[in-house]
Parts: sequence; structure tokens; C-alpha cells
Amino acid sequence: MAIIKKKSWPKIFALMKSGKKKFDVRVADFRVKEGDTLLLEEYDPKKKKYTGRKISKKVKYVLNFKLDDFGQKKEIEKKGLYIIQV
Repeated sequence: MAIIKKKSWPKIFALMKSGKKKFDVRVADFRVKEGDTLLLEEYDPKKKKYTGRKISKKVKYVLNFKLDDFGQKKEIEKKGLYIIQV
């Protein structure tokens, strides 16, 4: 099982830390699988430095898809995506 370190901006970091946000959306430019640990390091983009706060979350599920996997690339580019937690 891998430990994957990623930047997290303050607003998103706070939501993840509180438990309200239970998902993360990332560009698929790294490998991740169920059972890995996502180590989120809070990063302040205004100061351009890390705050020192960290949280780790166990990866429970990974969905990877391309914009046109469902034949809707133009629609997605026009309207965006919702990520809905239920």
C-alpha cells in the first residue's frame, strides 16, 4: 500500500479534516488504488507555502475516466461536472 502526498488548499483541507467532504477530485497524473493512503498537506496559495498541517485518509474507492468515456466530452467542457456524494 502506497502513501501518496498531495497539496490541499485551506478550504478543501478544512472540509476533509471535518469529515464533511469524503472525496477528492484529482488529475489522474499519478497511480492510486484502494487501500493506499492519501496524505493531504495543507498549502496556502497566497503565501505559496505549506502550513504544516496534514491529514491522512485511506483510499476506499477510485473511479478513473476520460472526458469522452460516456460520449459527453463537449457537454462536460461546456457545463462542467458535478461530483455528488451520497
